[in-house]
Amino acid sequence: MKKNPPYSRRSFLSLTARGALAAGAGVSGIGGLATAGRAIAATPAPQAVAPRRGGALVASWGGLEPQALFVPGGGGSSPLQTSTKILERLLKLDSTLAFQPVLATSVSASPDFQTYTIKLRPNVRWHDSQPFTADDVVFNVLEYWKPISAGIALKTLQSAKALDPLTVELRFTRPVPDFFLKSVLAGQYQVLLPKHRYAGKEILTNPLNNAPVGTGAWKYGEWVRGSHVEYRRNDQYWGAGQPYLDKLVVSWWGDSASRSAALETGELALAYSNPVPVRDIDRLVKTGKVVVDTRGYEDSAWTVTVEFNQRRANVQRREVRQALLHAIDRKFIVDTIYFGRGRPAVSPIFHSNPLFFTDDVPHYPFDPKRAGALLDAAGLPNREGGRFTVNLLAAAWFEENAKLGQYLKQAFEDVGVKVRLDSVDRATALKRIYTDYDYDIAISNFTAPLEPVPVVTQYFTTDGIVKGAAFRNATGYSNPAMDALVDKLSTETNPDKRKQLAHDFARLASTEVPIVPLVEMQSFTLARANVRDFTTSSNVQGDSLNAVWLAA
Repeated sequence: MKKNPPYSRRSFLSLTARGALAAGAGVSGIGGLATAGRAIAATPAPQAVAPRRGGALVASWGGLEPQALFVPGGGGSSPLQTSTKILERLLKLDSTLAFQPVLATSVSASPDFQTYTIKLRPNVRWHDSQPFTADDVVFNVLEYWKPISAGIALKTLQSAKALDPLTVELRFTRPVPDFFLKSVLAGQYQVLLPKHRYAGKEILTNPLNNAPVGTGAWKYGEWVRGSHVEYRRNDQYWGAGQPYLDKLVVSWWGDSASRSAALETGELALAYSNPVPVRDIDRLVKTGKVVVDTRGYEDSAWTVTVEFNQRRANVQRREVRQALLHAIDRKFIVDTIYFGRGRPAVSPIFHSNPLFFTDDVPHYPFDPKRAGALLDAAGLPNREGGRFTVNLLAAAWFEENAKLGQYLKQAFEDVGVKVRLDSVDRATALKRIYTDYDYDIAISNFTAPLEPVPVVTQYFTTDGIVKGAAFRNATGYSNPAMDALVDKLSTETNPDKRKQLAHDFARLASTEVPIVPLVEMQSFTLARANVRDFTTSSNVQGDSLNAVWLAA
């Protein structure tokens, strides 16, 4: 009889969260959109008075310093949050899930959905005082978005041209759904760059990426490496009276404990994207100096994933991946590692997505005996040396990822799979997962917008395999049936038919399981009690913070 290992689920609980389940008691998780948008603790009530002007604010987030202030086409949440204080998009999706104008005042489709006309906001200037025009948009569409940041979404683009200084026409070879295109224009990576600064130069490696010039409420001031980036108020900003603050600083702390301390002392005023371990939330709120809010993540729902490298033996087989999923107790992960603030994921389209979620997908309930039986059936018996060995790589940019690595190591070894666990820092994880493909199973994260194409689907499509591109298809999974399904999802203009195609995508992804969301994490923002209007969109990670102000 196989002896129980010394590091059991019970011992894991005692090591990571004994007594901590009570901290999450009463938290209902992120079940539906209404729940996902509900504040955990009471946030300041809307003020009847006008925003107060002046002051400086220090902000941070639940991650580390970015590799560049702006990384074209992605680079993760760190550069997204630093760049979007300076660079703006055409549209944004607000907290009610309605598209709002930013640099575009309207986006209208032709009856066949193959031509879109974009009207631009007048009297907008770049930070160097040059005018923002339709030529800038055309340059971005053709030279930046299509080849770098939104190629999958814009693959049927036929032409982009300026009809006049404030009007752009986009023509496509096939119909493009209205919600899909507007989601692209509001997408987190479709910011606008100044043509007069980038034309004829390399976008990906341009030194300007470390001192961006945009149209936003904040101008680049100074980047002190290893410490912070300072932004200056844009006195020529098109938003009347904004920004209200005199200065904005985005600072980084090396660990979550120091962020907690900085929030408590007031050194840090605003921190989003799960900036501290969930066990610290209640303690900070009870001080009366800090509030917590879960709004602002409707279009950027966080998950933690396991990713199976299709280039490696054993895990490249679907039946092996499915068997290993039965060895994972997702509820245990939610309750223990995330202190109840989340819920088990069932597919790449989450419960919090009111447009496209379905529960009608294959499920993999926790059942170690079934996992063992399926591995036996796959010709991988549990011999004295174990069934086989895997390298499990945990991207430890979140404390929870490192703990999940420890749990999965035990869970897989419980069914006879030997595990070598590597828990590595951000830079190492990005290189090993997305450039070197140096892992068998990886623990990573992604954020899912409401529109699944291309941000979610590119983890499963062949054209999502881009060596060196972070948060894309690193597993190497390639399936013509999946590619064809996503292609239909990209061109179907009937909302009901699109919904059905999204359900088909979720079912196929949950059958093939090359990458598997384990937990729909409950995202949260923490702020000092006098910070107002820090959540104005459905993706707070990419909010410009132009509306933030400080109460007296």
